[in-house]
Amino acid sequence: MQILLKPAVLAAALLLAAACQIAPPDGGGAAGAGTGAAAGAAGEGAIAGGAGDGGAVVAPIAVPDARTPGEKLVDVGDRVFFDFDRHNIRADGQETLRRQADLMRAQPGMTVTIAGHCDERGTREYNLALGERRAAAAKSYLVQEGIDAARISTISYGKERPIVLGHTKAAWAQNRVAITTFN
Repeated sequence: MQILLKPAVLAAALLLAAACQIAPPDGGGAAGAGTGAAAGAAGEGAIAGGAGDGGAVVAPIAVPDARTPGEKLVDVGDRVFFDFDRHNIRADGQETLRRQADLMRAQPGMTVTIAGHCDERGTREYNLALGERRAAAAKSYLVQEGIDAARISTISYGKERPIVLGHTKAAWAQNRVAITTFN
């Protein structure tokens, strides 16, 4: 069965490739030449019709990005991690925030909230203040990247909402974070 399937798949791919050849509307010229006036009028990448269809030029179908702004944010990175007892943005965090800024520039209506978190060590009050400094540092970086401060709100959860439960260095490292979410 598998041996018969491979030639069938190859034949289907060849037929599909042949069907996608671009030709001038007059039917003449080399395949793939779609650089004439008719193709230019329909837009780059226009596909000219084949024989028997009147040579109509069909514009390509634009496929919208079906991801939500929140999904796009996760794709570019929604977390900036911090060293113990620090709120300065590390190099890996700077790259994440640059990608977030690029996304926000591409989505002018997007507003976000940055939540600062801490690991379980330290007092509740100290960690709330440290979480706020972490969120503020991330916000400041986005503002330096040209994002309007009014589009960014901050909140601190300190150690009250751990991302990872546990009393290990690995858990603590995951909890020293500022997380950006789409509003």
